[in-house]
Amino acid sequence: MSYEPSRNQLLEPVDYKIDGTRRGVWRRYMYPNGEVFEEYTSYWRFFGLPVVHYTRGKCPETGKRVVAKGVIAIGRIAVGMIAFGQAAVGLIAIGQLAVGLLFGLGQGATGVIAVGQLAVGVAFGLGQAVSGYVAIGQAGIGWYVLAQFGMGRHVWDMHDAAPAAREFFRWLIPG
Repeated sequence: MSYEPSRNQLLEPVDYKIDGTRRGVWRRYMYPNGEVFEEYTSYWRFFGLPVVHYTRGKCPETGKRVVAKGVIAIGRIAVGMIAFGQAAVGLIAIGQLAVGLLFGLGQGATGVIAVGQLAVGVAFGLGQAVSGYVAIGQAGIGWYVLAQFGMGRHVWDMHDAAPAAREFFRWLIPG
């Protein structure tokens, strides 16, 4: 059995497949093991950021993931006005960890409006463990709270229903 040392891909010149379209450029690379790296950057820019930036896989030059940065950012890690990714940061963020300034949707989410398993909202939180001025969830902290276990000024939970909370959530629960 002969032993051949593996090549260091980071020291090799990278032969990307580059495809230009009317709207942007695709840059792709396929590793010998079949893994794929691809990145799309739109030509259009807004305050220096591409309108759309998409990334997938690890960059063959660095061996690391490229952060998608754009008005619309899509990737494992995404930062943009509208961001989609496993970790997403933006005005509107959707992902497993979503840090949204206005809206966050994900397992862990923040924002003025936050929806998720752990939702930390300023105005509204919806999920399992939530906070917000209005909080609806299994466990909630807020001013108006509808939860199994709640803490706040006007709480409707399994132990008690404050009259102000009943009045506030009347639109949500018929009867």
